[in-house]
Amino acid sequence: MTTATYESPLPASILGRGEFSGTRGMLRLALRRDRVVLPLWVLLIGLMPAIQIVSIKDLYASQSQLDGLAASTAGSPALLAMYGPVFSAALGSIGTWKAGAMYTVIAIAAVLTVIRHTRVEEETGRAELIGATSVGRYAGLTAALLMTFGGCAVAGVLCAVSLRAADLPGAGSIAFGAALAAAGLVFGALAAVAAQVSSGARVARTVAFGALGAMFALRAAGDAGNGVLSWFSPLGWCLQLRPYADERWWVLLPLGALTVLATGAAYELLRQRDTGAGLLAERQGPAHAADSLAGPVGLAWRLQRGTFLAWTIGFALYGLLIGGAVDSVGDLLDGSATMRDAVATMGGSQDLRQSFITYALTMLAAAAAAYSISATLRLHEEETSSRVEATLAGAVARTRYALSHLGFALLGPAVAMLVAGAAIGVLYGASTGDLATGIADSIAAAAVQIPAIWVVTGITVALYGLTPRWTPVAWGVLSAMVVIFFVGSLDALPHLVVDLVPFVHAPKVPGGPFEATPLLWLLAIAAGTLAVGVVGFRRRDLR
Repeated sequence: MTTATYESPLPASILGRGEFSGTRGMLRLALRRDRVVLPLWVLLIGLMPAIQIVSIKDLYASQSQLDGLAASTAGSPALLAMYGPVFSAALGSIGTWKAGAMYTVIAIAAVLTVIRHTRVEEETGRAELIGATSVGRYAGLTAALLMTFGGCAVAGVLCAVSLRAADLPGAGSIAFGAALAAAGLVFGALAAVAAQVSSGARVARTVAFGALGAMFALRAAGDAGNGVLSWFSPLGWCLQLRPYADERWWVLLPLGALTVLATGAAYELLRQRDTGAGLLAERQGPAHAADSLAGPVGLAWRLQRGTFLAWTIGFALYGLLIGGAVDSVGDLLDGSATMRDAVATMGGSQDLRQSFITYALTMLAAAAAAYSISATLRLHEEETSSRVEATLAGAVARTRYALSHLGFALLGPAVAMLVAGAAIGVLYGASTGDLATGIADSIAAAAVQIPAIWVVTGITVALYGLTPRWTPVAWGVLSAMVVIFFVGSLDALPHLVVDLVPFVHAPKVPGGPFEATPLLWLLAIAAGTLAVGVVGFRRRDLR
C-alpha cells in the first residue's frame, strides 16, 4: 500500500519561509500575465515625448519661432493649467512641455497595474488560494510593486535615450526621463496604499484616481495662478525639475521620499488587515434591492455609474480648459506658418480657432475611446471573476447581458464627448459674442467624433467575444492609433497607414464641410465588429 503525497501546483521557487518568501515566483507570474500590456504602455510612454520633440522641430524651424511660442503660452491661464509653465524657449523645454501629459499617463498606468495585481487578486480569491501555500504575506504586494516600478524605470530610461537620440542635451534628457519615472513610482506607491483601504478593487481605483485628480487640480490651479499650489502636488514637482532649463535635480528628493513613505505605509497597512478585507469597514446594504437594480441593465448601471460620472465630469472640466485656450491659439501659432498650416489642415479651416476646436476634440475622442475600452472590459472582469456565471444562471440571455454593458460602453463616451463639446462652446461662444452658435458648432464637432470612438469599441468587443484572453490587446490597438495619428499629422507616414485610424475620417466641422459618407462607413464598421463580438460571446464557453 502506497501513501499519496500532495504536490503543490506552484513552482518550487515560491515555496519557502518568511513574509517575503515566494516573491520571485509571484513576480514571474505577474510578468507572465502582463506580457502584452506591460510592454505596450512602457513603449508608448517611453517613446511619445521623442515623437513630440520631432513634431515641434518640424513645425518650429527657427529659434525666433520657439521664442514666440514660449512667450505666448505665458499669457494663457488655460494653457498653463493644461500643460504647466514653459521654463525656457529651448527646443527640449518646449517639446517636453507639450509632452507633460505623460506624467499623468504613466501615473494612470501605474495605478491600474498595482491594483490589478493586489486588490483584484484578493477580490477574486486567487490571493487567498496562493497564500494558503508557503508564500509570504508580502510577496504579492512586493511582486506588484517590483513589476510596476521596473516598468516605470524602463519607460524613463527609454524616454531619456530616445530624447538624446533626437539630438537634445543629455542632462535635460536624463532629467525628463527621471521625472517621468518618478511620477510612475509615486502613484504606484499611492495605489498600493489605496489597495489596502477597501475590499473592492473598484473602490481602490476610485481612491487612487481621486488622489490623482486632486493632484492634477492642485497643479493646474497653481500653474494658472501664482504657482504656490503646484508645490503641493507631485505632478507639480515633476514639472519643477525643469528639463532643458537649468535642471533642479534636488526635486527628485521629495519625489523619492514620498515614494518610500507611501510604500512603507502600504506594507504597514497590509500587516494590520486580514487577507481579502479592507481597512474601511463595508457598509451594510439595504435588505431589499431597489427597483432600479432589476434586470441586467440595472446591474450594469450599478457597476458602471461611478466610472461614467467620473469621466463625464473630467471631460467637462477639460472642455472648459480647451474653450479657455481658444482665444490664445492665434498668438500660440503666430510664430510658425508650418504650424498654422498643419492645424488648418487637421481642422479643415483657415479659422485657427475653429480648427483648434476640431483638433482638440479629435484628441479628446482618443481619450473617450479609452473610456469605452475600460467600460467594455467590465464584461471581461465580470467573467474572469466568475460573477457572470451567477447572472447567466437565471433567466438572462447572453446577448441581453452583453448588450446591457455595451450600452454604457457606447453611450457613456458619447455623453462625455457631448458634454465636453458644450463646455468648449460656452467659452468659445462667449469670446465671439454668439453663444448659441458657439455651443452648436462645438457640440457638432464633438458629435462627429462619436462613430470613430464606436469603431474602437467594436474592435474591443470583437476581441472579447472571439478571443477573450487577448481582450487587453485593445489598449495596444488604441495606442498604435494615437501614435499613427501624431506621426501621420506631420506627413511622416503613408496615407494608407494613416487611414487605418478612424479618428482622421470624421468631418472637419465646424470649419469644414459636413460629409455623411465617412460617418456611415464608420458606423457600419462599428456595427459589424460589435455584431461579431456579441455572436462570438454567445457561442463560446465561459472562461
